[in-house]
Amino acid sequence: MARSLLRNVVTVGGWTLLSRGAGFARDMMMAAYLGTGPVAEAFLVAFSLPNMFRRFFAEGAFNMAFVPMFAKKLEGGEDAQGFARDAMSGLMTILLAFTLIGTLAMPWLVWAMAAGFVGDARFDLAVAFGRISFSYILFISLVALLSGVLTTHGRFSEASFVPVLMNLMFIAAMFGADWMNWDMGLTLAWTVPLTGIAQLAFTWNAARKIGFAMVPRWPRWTPDLKHLALIAGPAVLAGGVVQVNLLVGRQVASFTEGAVAWLTYADRLYQLPLGVVGIAIGTVLLPDLSRRLRAGDSDGGRASLNRGAEVALALTLPAAFALVVIAGPLCAVLYERGAFTPADTSATALVLAIYGLGLPAFVLHKVLQPLFYAREDTRRPFRYALVSMVLNAAIAVGLMPWIGFAAAAWATTLAGWVMVWQLWSGSRKMGPEATMDDRFRARLPRIIAAALIMGAALWAATWALTPMLDARHWRFAALGILITLGIVTYFGACTLIGAFSLADFRALRRKP
Repeated sequence: MARSLLRNVVTVGGWTLLSRGAGFARDMMMAAYLGTGPVAEAFLVAFSLPNMFRRFFAEGAFNMAFVPMFAKKLEGGEDAQGFARDAMSGLMTILLAFTLIGTLAMPWLVWAMAAGFVGDARFDLAVAFGRISFSYILFISLVALLSGVLTTHGRFSEASFVPVLMNLMFIAAMFGADWMNWDMGLTLAWTVPLTGIAQLAFTWNAARKIGFAMVPRWPRWTPDLKHLALIAGPAVLAGGVVQVNLLVGRQVASFTEGAVAWLTYADRLYQLPLGVVGIAIGTVLLPDLSRRLRAGDSDGGRASLNRGAEVALALTLPAAFALVVIAGPLCAVLYERGAFTPADTSATALVLAIYGLGLPAFVLHKVLQPLFYAREDTRRPFRYALVSMVLNAAIAVGLMPWIGFAAAAWATTLAGWVMVWQLWSGSRKMGPEATMDDRFRARLPRIIAAALIMGAALWAATWALTPMLDARHWRFAALGILITLGIVTYFGACTLIGAFSLADFRALRRKP
């Protein structure tokens, strides 16, 4: 039941928290070694290329179509392994061709990502780094498919360890480059495909242990793959729309020196709660809803959706307030050292605060989208994404002459809220599993009130701790005080006003 789903969310969220923690260490090291200079911006653009297409092909699109079909075949006792093997073979064939074309067309891809780089050293560096790292899309897309197999079988720990492995390898590579006096930019670029190979080996072995030894074969155009392609088509296009939004943001940022790095470092910070909460819930909710819809369990589906939304907002709203209120201290403590200057801190904090306003929307995407994908409905999310894309581009380009690089962040946040409104409105005609229950409606206003109380406490504490935050040797201690105060205040307020209790979380440890 819902407790089982929430325990899985906690499992995925816990591993994601570990991954984001390692990611912070990676980004702090990268900021210290490279700052926001040409090498940093060139690598960040080059690394974003395979990641962008990964979300386009695999995690954000292909898997949204693959997982429901695979889950239903598994539930119905059909040949799930043969279907997964055919899907993997077809995906690998497409990706091999795409990897070759993308590597050859790298100058055009970099121009499409960051036209502001043309004419300076950043462009040539980004092309060189991009050609080295682009093959990562092949490995990580296959990892995403295998992770879908693992999560459908309830093996969330194995699937969630993959990004931890990547961050650990990056940290080791930077230590090695510093020790051996290697070129840091080239070291990071070569680490990208090596992490992909390691991640693929790990997930393939994990799938083999549960009886899915996924050995590719010559692609076959089966009726199931044809059906998968028909479902995945709109999802791929919707994923492409999301990536166009990111593309517009990077284009706007590329015309301000250092802005690509500012947006990227801010993105890393708000991705912590988004990954721990939103992605964890979306990862668990999609196969769960797919199985329940197949079994006709509307009440179970409704309970899963409501508890997922409840936990998502209970953990996301205070994080959003914190990102807005203490954006400056967060960026200063985590990044400001070495080549990362106070001016970089101010710019990154501005972007982070804007992203914080959109964080609840980004998490709600992950809660609401499974309602559509579990029904194999990929067309409406695609139409909604198109509307958000047009709005994102209009805001980013329209505001750029007035507020510069910050226009990209505002565009992302506002388009995110519009997407939530569309998903919510579109789900109103679904069955009872798409409706909010009495418990959720009663708790949501209390969660909001507790988050407001926490935000006020953080604002007052930040003012009081300004001398410590300005003193380099006391910054970590001051930030630790702020974070501890925020957690204690929020959970205390939640308990007092009945938003939720610790018993709700202790229940997750018990068997359903």
